[in-house]
Amino acid sequence: MINKKVSNAQVAIEGLKDNMTLMFGGFGLSGIPENSILAVRAHGAKNLTCISNNAGVDDFGLGLLLQTRQVKKMISSYVGENDLFEKLMLSGELEVELIPQGTLAERCRAAGVGIPAFYTPAGFGTEVAEGKEVRDFNGKPHILEHAFEADFAFVKAWKGDEAGNLIFKGTSRNFNPLMAMAGKITVAEVEELVPAGELDPNQIHTPGIFVQRIYQGEKFEKRIEQRTVRKRTV
Repeated sequence: MINKKVSNAQVAIEGLKDNMTLMFGGFGLSGIPENSILAVRAHGAKNLTCISNNAGVDDFGLGLLLQTRQVKKMISSYVGENDLFEKLMLSGELEVELIPQGTLAERCRAAGVGIPAFYTPAGFGTEVAEGKEVRDFNGKPHILEHAFEADFAFVKAWKGDEAGNLIFKGTSRNFNPLMAMAGKITVAEVEELVPAGELDPNQIHTPGIFVQRIYQGEKFEKRIEQRTVRKRTV
């Protein structure tokens, strides 16, 4: 069995260059590969195209790469709570491709299973459909969407083994499993890394065949993007 363990995030991103396309798993601040993001920031690669549901917040997650202006284009579904993301998009400093969330997920999945393109009704009649082929299926127009092509996919899992098998916990099982299948090089950071054979095969969400490099993160910050509480009643 191939041992895919690397010592740290810096080793895991070897081969990263300017102008690459990178995928980042997670939803909001849930399940984001925060150690890998810090390593990309420290590396300094520029003119990156980043595929992610959103861009974190101003001072955390992908917001850190926006601060350093390392990102030239974001492919996302949601601007979210990131004021800098919104500012850069509106000023034209950052190129942004906003696409329906289901289409984003399917373009990841399609890349992972070898489907080059697919038709979907989502986005027809909007700016999303501009310049794209349209066909009718059962009397309903669909637009042609292509699978993503990413040089790296960075994902975060709760637990993994040295063969690259991954288990995601809770809502971190969002875009992470889809993106893990889709990168030319998939880098997984995990909260707990165990020897191969220790994970229950029935609990594995992403088989190790999709993962090229895996490491145990140094630290994880459990942030809440929006804290909502009720007023106390007597």
